[in-house]
Amino acid sequence: MSRLELTSQVLITSQIEETIKALEALQSDERIVKIVKEDNFLVEDAALAIEKAYLASEEITVIILAARLFSPVVQNKLLKVIEEPPPNKEFILITPSKATILATIRSRLPIHVLSDTASHEALGLDVSQLSLETVYPFVQEHKRTAANEMKKIVEGISKEAMRSEKFNLDEKTLNLFSNAFVALDMGSPPSFVLNTLLLKLLAKKKR
Repeated sequence: MSRLELTSQVLITSQIEETIKALEALQSDERIVKIVKEDNFLVEDAALAIEKAYLASEEITVIILAARLFSPVVQNKLLKVIEEPPPNKEFILITPSKATILATIRSRLPIHVLSDTASHEALGLDVSQLSLETVYPFVQEHKRTAANEMKKIVEGISKEAMRSEKFNLDEKTLNLFSNAFVALDMGSPPSFVLNTLLLKLLAKKKR
């Protein structure tokens, strides 16, 4: 894992719990506040983070916000306090996918991709070569995949799409990934969510 600091930044890693523990080990005079979600960071979580940020404090307070997904709505809600943080406040966002971080957040916080030591299974799909011919068999392969496992696949697709630089990853495209997570949470059939995501992502492929 790369060297960590208790300063405002975005950390990209799938090892969220381990990263938080490593940050806590760096604590000296700082106070650490954590808001950690297993899946989606909600609007009410963002409101709580903002409330914590505006509590007066003479000591440096590091506010750690961690989740598998920060939706565009949540990021936009956090934008003002990140752009103009109250005195003695630092924000650290931790999430697995760089692809889901909006350009407005990237322009205000440095992003560090941490090297994960855990081995990950291959996605089984070359996202950089995405085509109608590859979408159908991949969706068929995952017809019976459960929602929790499908979230991991969606996360993997987002990472590969980012790495490939073959897609127009504007805010509308980033919404595809957050909407997929929301749809899965609401009980939409995982194979339908996967098919919709891949077809819409294909439409965003650079020509």
